[in-house]
Amino acid sequence: MDIKTLATEMDSIVAQGAIVEAVEKFFADDANTSDYNQVTTSGKAQMVEKMKGFADAIAKVNGIKHHRTIVDGNVTASEFTFDFLMKDDSSIYWHEIIRRIWNDEGQVIEEEYFNA
Repeated sequence: MDIKTLATEMDSIVAQGAIVEAVEKFFADDANTSDYNQVTTSGKAQMVEKMKGFADAIAKVNGIKHHRTIVDGNVTASEFTFDFLMKDDSSIYWHEIIRRIWNDEGQVIEEEYFNA
């Protein structure tokens, strides 16, 4: 599997705001996630559920910017800035690094978020 091509495709989908679709397409069934707020998921189904809930809470996408992706073997690091207006009138502005570990089948098995 060409991890660089897969990461580029996944990042392109995320940059379009289709975060749920990216998880559905690229995550392995047993993938795990964690973020800088100590929120974790275990398994693709749980992550899809989490992302659907998050996406449903967005009133407006002010912007999603993909800055760059670095690839080292089966590990990628993608830098994004996310700017959302939420349905509860709060604002979310995240500048983060998303580190992914990919398996031999070209699926994400671990994803971790770092505040940039």
